[in-house]
Amino acid sequence: MTTLTINGKSHDVDVPDDMPLLWVLRDIVGLTGTKFGCGIAQCGACTVHLDGAAVRSCVLPVAAVAGKKITTIEAVGETPAGRKVQAAWTALDVVQCGYCQSGQVMSAASLLATNPHPNDADIDAAMSGNICRCGTYNRIRAAIKHAAQEA
Repeated sequence: MTTLTINGKSHDVDVPDDMPLLWVLRDIVGLTGTKFGCGIAQCGACTVHLDGAAVRSCVLPVAAVAGKKITTIEAVGETPAGRKVQAAWTALDVVQCGYCQSGQVMSAASLLATNPHPNDADIDAAMSGNICRCGTYNRIRAAIKHAAQEA
């Protein structure tokens, strides 16, 4: 039995230690906003926050996250940076198909939480590894800049 703190709530999960966090979130806890994309931590669709840092949950074993604070897309809007990012995403109509967007939002929120006024290079570094098949990269960059301007 492993106890996880997910979105501020404690969850006791009876899963193998090597089970990826993504599947615990989706299949055991029922939080399906975090998406499966590639399974090898290359696309970013599965991004969540672990103690505030953006991590890929598809390759992160559940044993490695016990005792840490996990935040998913379902609760990122409760953080100041997450709230700004979600508002900017809506204001600038970033989403096209939307599949990658939970991971995009999570990476952007982590960036703004640690660097409230990123330059283009900071945005590129933070968002690298988040793949959008629809090519909304320009709108994503604009939304991050818009969120950074919000007080």
